[in-house]
Amino acid sequence: MKILFYDTKSYDRESFQNTLKKFPGIEIEYTKSDLDARTAALAAGFDAVCAFVSSDLGTQTVEILHQNGIRLILMRCAGFNNVDLDTVKKHGIRIMRVPGYSPEAVAEHAMALALAANRRLHKAYNKVRENDFSLSGLMGFNFYEKTAGIIGTGKIGAAMCRICRGFGMKVLAYDVYENPDLKEFVEYVTLEKLLADSDVISLHCPLMDSTYHIINIDTIRRMKDGVVLVNTSRGALVKTDDLIEGIRMHKFAGVGLDVYEEETNNVFEDRSDEILEHSTTARLLSFPNVMITSHQGFFTREALSAIAETTLQNALDYQNGKESTNDVI
Repeated sequence: MKILFYDTKSYDRESFQNTLKKFPGIEIEYTKSDLDARTAALAAGFDAVCAFVSSDLGTQTVEILHQNGIRLILMRCAGFNNVDLDTVKKHGIRIMRVPGYSPEAVAEHAMALALAANRRLHKAYNKVRENDFSLSGLMGFNFYEKTAGIIGTGKIGAAMCRICRGFGMKVLAYDVYENPDLKEFVEYVTLEKLLADSDVISLHCPLMDSTYHIINIDTIRRMKDGVVLVNTSRGALVKTDDLIEGIRMHKFAGVGLDVYEEETNNVFEDRSDEILEHSTTARLLSFPNVMITSHQGFFTREALSAIAETTLQNALDYQNGKESTNDVI
């Protein structure tokens, strides 16, 4: 089985090549190009393609993949909102994902962002580098005995709940499906109560019609003054213009973002020599209480190893005609 691996970084190649030794029937060819309508034709002669969260798997891309004989799309990530599922289904293409690689990796990064934004670690680091040892502008608050609000309690949200409990926080949660394993120390409440009572709010839900812009000016107004907001899930859970308005209203003690709406062209790319075409990122970075990282929540050795293992097992299951819980359709 031959797989074309799109948007290859050095760490991708390393983790997949190390894992590939366990799957002798599978061959991988790597390309630095990301998957979109311009590059989909490169897949001619392959059995499958491996794509990521930043890939453009819209109608045109899927059509070209189909024309070139691709019968399997391997998503080396949990999300698939960038895929035209109707066109995939129409052509009988099988699409498989990695639903859980290392929930703790993302949850730990979410807490790191919450702490860093609260205690202004990014600002403190720059101050000290310039020999400014004053503490002005660095005031935060204790997380101990405060209330954490977790929106979405799947595997990552559940891991975040456990971390917050370890900090001595009261944990509130909102989810359509309640996780029975958390009931011992998590109180499920309405979204309105969570927004009103939480000192730290962390988003861990998928992007769907019901969650699109779940954080907007109306929900921001319902939050406590001085709340810390963290998003490590999907950028479009937060309406960016409304977030900026909320920051200007002094609603937030801190904001930590590993994802944001205009990130597509930025994810994992070095654009330090470019003039960015949009100003949203620059506007967010202009605020001293905002900390942004570049979609790195998943980026641990353990997570990369798990992603490679699951992706290649998905390919093997497809090759052997086996059903899998990792099928998207």
